Amino acid sequence: MNAKTTKGSWYKWEVLLLLWMAYLLNQADRQVFNTVLPAIRDALNLTDTSVGLIATIFNLCYAFMVPLGGWAGDKFSRKWVVTIAILFWSVATMFTGLATGVIMLILLRSVATGGGEAFFGPANYSLLGQYHKETRARAMSIHQTAYYVGVILAGWLAGYIADKLGWEYSFIIFGAVGIVWGIIMIFRLKDKNEPKEEGEVGKTENKVGILDGFKVVFSTPTALMLTIGFSGLIFVITGFMTWVPAFLQEEFGQSQAAAGFNSMFYTYVAAFIGVLLAGSLSDKFAAKSNKARMMLQALGLVAGAVFLFIMGSSTTLWVLYLSFAGWGFFRAFFDANTYTVLYDVTPSHLHASCSSAMITTGFAVGALAPVVLGAMKESLGSFAATFPVLGIIWVVCAILMFVVSRTSYQKDYDKINKA
Repeated sequence: MNAKTTKGSWYKWEVLLLLWMAYLLNQADRQVFNTVLPAIRDALNLTDTSVGLIATIFNLCYAFMVPLGGWAGDKFSRKWVVTIAILFWSVATMFTGLATGVIMLILLRSVATGGGEAFFGPANYSLLGQYHKETRARAMSIHQTAYYVGVILAGWLAGYIADKLGWEYSFIIFGAVGIVWGIIMIFRLKDKNEPKEEGEVGKTENKVGILDGFKVVFSTPTALMLTIGFSGLIFVITGFMTWVPAFLQEEFGQSQAAAGFNSMFYTYVAAFIGVLLAGSLSDKFAAKSNKARMMLQALGLVAGAVFLFIMGSSTTLWVLYLSFAGWGFFRAFFDANTYTVLYDVTPSHLHASCSSAMITTGFAVGALAPVVLGAMKESLGSFAATFPVLGIIWVVCAILMFVVSRTSYQKDYDKINKA
């Protein structure tokens, strides 16, 4: 192996580090707002409705802008799409600390930050996938840990900064760190030029349409089933993270701080471990059979559903916490393989667009969870009664994914990866 090859083989891990930190800042940026939300509400004399409106508009801006972000990631330099995105949302985050009213908060937090983050995701995953072929699932699983670390770290650090210096400095400091990292990425991150697969001959990256990703995803059985499973995943996760803190307060008498920590810590620590294990297992099994990746996802959903059923009947905290951990651990089996499966069955020049199609669909479905589960909670009298419903959703998705992995995965894979 010559020096140039050795340098290239090491650089893909540097790319992983650069994008890992960027993703950590991406998720931390969201958690900062959630952590200091009460302080913002009190300082600016906002109502709960006004604060909720900001979060809603943020999610809507993100969802509606993701397709445009995916299109940009396939049409232009993925390095520059990712780098400009992190600089854009980091500047907006810094100025959020200077907001003096709800309109300014909406413009800075929802439109600027939400829109900026929407451009990051598709190009981020696509660029990482380009550099990691044989190690794709492992790299994706390591990359996913940034999400867990970012949420836990920001939840604690943003609160600490707010207590010591004021909520404004939480945004200013996190935004400043993002700007510094964006500048580092300008000099260290590089695009990867690679030959097209045989199935892509005649197609060029500058002829990408904004809806091309949706067309490919919804016409490819494996990608479509992955998107359905991803939608089920996001629906359950969104419902869990929205209502479980309130569940711990109402059913077990915990304070807001304790409920917020306990609903997040056990889940994400276990998910951190699970995603690393799942990534290694996926690469090992996929070496023998590509469809093993989606089968592992289905296994993760079924196993995770078991813990959701346990949550619904648990009256003891330690059992509940173990269930949180088990649920998070097996949920990570889906996370570790999501983009690896998607990229296995879609053209590389449309990876960012296909990612955006899946993300948009999943988060559009997930946005319904708080309302639907809230209505069920009122009707059934307790959020505990909704856990079995969430478990059933995952079981149904798992069965469908298992069937498609057996019937369509290899066919869809061969269309893209012809010898």
